Amino acid sequence: MTTARDLVIGYLDALRSAGEALRATFPSAERLADVLGLVRSHRISRTGEIGSYSSSVHGAGCLFVGQDGSEIDVDFTADGAEIFDLWRLRLYGQSLAEPVDLTERDLRSGLESPEPLLTEVRPGWFSAGEVARLTD
Repeated sequence: MTTARDLVIGYLDALRSAGEALRATFPSAERLADVLGLVRSHRISRTGEIGSYSSSVHGAGCLFVGQDGSEIDVDFTADGAEIFDLWRLRLYGQSLAEPVDLTERDLRSGLESPEPLLTEVRPGWFSAGEVARLTD
């Protein structure tokens, strides 16, 4: 059975992979948030392909869809940090080849015990950078 922690680590691995695809396609990109600048400068369109991912830039973030259909939706703060909420984690889990459908309550409970997995950067929003070290 997939736990909330497993789901978060899978999401972060997928997020990292999307970032690697962006940097391989656009060597000038230093971080995933640079996708917003590429759209604003008209170097890429709002929707398209970045490596093996389809991408769709929206508001303050981007939805990446892997070849396997997994959906990695992420928003960015003004300073470029990657952030996500429990809804985005659920979306990712439901999009997996073997769907995982944890409730928001289960996700929050799993993320808080036995020790917090993420730091809540604002109510209901978490920073991907806080967990990146756990998947190394």
